[in-house]
Amino acid sequence: MTQSPKGEITQDAEGFQVATRTFIPAYEIWFTFDRSSGPGGQNVNKRSSRVTLWFDVDASPSLSQPQKQLIHTQLKTRINKEGILRMVASKHRTQAANRRTLETRFEEVVREALIEKPKRKKTKVPKSVKRKRISDKKHRSQVKESRRRPPADD
Repeated sequence: MTQSPKGEITQDAEGFQVATRTFIPAYEIWFTFDRSSGPGGQNVNKRSSRVTLWFDVDASPSLSQPQKQLIHTQLKTRINKEGILRMVASKHRTQAANRRTLETRFEEVVREALIEKPKRKKTKVPKSVKRKRISDKKHRSQVKESRRRPPADD
């Protein structure tokens, strides 16, 4: 992505490489622009610098069904009931900078979501560890018992 002298954004790559063999074309993603509450001084009252990225995960032909399920489970807080992923950026003063930030963050977030987390193997606590824990408790109990004042003989 580069910026022309007139300030227009042109996209070099026509999409986003989110995995080794997964490419999301730019036409599957759309942006909306709103007024931001972020930095910009009086400029925020008249410029739409906040950028919202929208990506329809369910309707994307670029993703396989298992990939869609992974994205749904990993990014469930960012996806609405219609299956649309929404991300917002309003850190910078300009629309172009917020859009660039959002595009790189989108790529990172989706790439991270597509990595399958290995299933945790349940392990059993060894008997020797259980025995040591009980013996340590008994030892600690004896130490405390030895510190007590002997009972008074009346």
